[in-house]
Amino acid sequence: MVSGGTYGTEDIVHGAGYGKAILILLLTPVLWSLPTAFMIGELSSALPHEGGYYAWVRRAMGNFWGFQEAWLSLVASIFDMAIYPTLFVLYLDRLFPWFAEGHRGVLVALGVVTLCALLNIAGVRVVSTTSLWLFFLLSAPFLAIAVIAPLKFGMLAHAAAKPSASGVGILTGLLICMWNYMGWDNASTIATEVERPQQTYPRAMLWAVAIVSVSYVLPVAAMWMTGLPASAWETGFWADIAGLMGGPLLRIGLALGGMISGFGMFNALVMSYSRLPLAMAEDGMLPKFFGKLHPRTRAPWVAIIALAICWAMCLGLGFERLVTLDILLYGGSLGLEFLALIWLRFREPELARPFRVPGGTFGAIAIGIAPMLLLIFSVIRSESEQVLGMSSFAFGMILIGAGVIAYFINHALKPGGWTQPAKEEPQVAAYD
Repeated sequence: MVSGGTYGTEDIVHGAGYGKAILILLLTPVLWSLPTAFMIGELSSALPHEGGYYAWVRRAMGNFWGFQEAWLSLVASIFDMAIYPTLFVLYLDRLFPWFAEGHRGVLVALGVVTLCALLNIAGVRVVSTTSLWLFFLLSAPFLAIAVIAPLKFGMLAHAAAKPSASGVGILTGLLICMWNYMGWDNASTIATEVERPQQTYPRAMLWAVAIVSVSYVLPVAAMWMTGLPASAWETGFWADIAGLMGGPLLRIGLALGGMISGFGMFNALVMSYSRLPLAMAEDGMLPKFFGKLHPRTRAPWVAIIALAICWAMCLGLGFERLVTLDILLYGGSLGLEFLALIWLRFREPELARPFRVPGGTFGAIAIGIAPMLLLIFSVIRSESEQVLGMSSFAFGMILIGAGVIAYFINHALKPGGWTQPAKEEPQVAAYD
């Protein structure tokens, strides 16, 4: 849910150059991912509820903020989920330019959305097993590049590479790096379907930060050794790099890996996002039919289909614009999660926390500072992207404001109120 391999890092190198790109790739997990992983580790081990971060914010801060957390996450998902079929098509175009003509790419992306929705209806274990093996498969070409690179030391300084059309600068490069390292909270929404969540989540988070960081930094550092100009890099360029390093076969392998990356990330995140409407329907915040489960797999099939339709509607917005909107909206939901962490420390100090953020209450407050400062960059960057004739920031503010309106409409339609957040400790079943 966090990483589909090294794909998507090309614009970081183009915008910042090799040295700064590696520095950004090393610092971002420390300032952005690790604090988030600590926060998720504490809250998911203390409250492994269906709906994850939505349930935490609602319990800590009440119905209004719980609704806003779910709203921001779902609206952000509409743009986030359109990124992965877009990457799938970008790498497919590297192999078969025919798909770049007309609406063929959009039709392929629609096919990805449809297939992943069907796989998720088939059940959580199918998705998790598929995603794990896909990650190892798509990482293999980058391992080959890292092995070959020392043999081509300085040899690609004058390599014939197609000039890049990318206009990405260092600020956008940082934004894309933040996107590559985000998504840690997505795993929390399936806590009731995870074996021993109190022990599993913290370990998984900390190991994943290290593994993802290495998978990004190693291939970029290896290519720096070859002397290939950073200005040639653009989205999808890893396929061309593979061709320069290992010939047509490695190029094909890496392009196929890029397609697998987009598919695998989308597939895993469908599982996460679809549990939000399910939890909200169970709490009475959405119509009951969103809580319908498949009779055999127990997957929330109505929520999956409804979200898939929304994701499909944003497939034509383009990679950079999708990333900008995604981080802007995701930042709001992440901020609420950090507030929930702090608020629960004061409000429920006796709550059992198998894993705790180090440093006591001060530590719980301090870990949110760096991620929130980084999110200021997303606000700055969103002023330069245009959506429907307005800046991405203005468009994002309209979507955020719509969440407040939606809450009060929802509240007016349900005067009897919603179910109260559970105070008892969750009974989590182990799945064989």
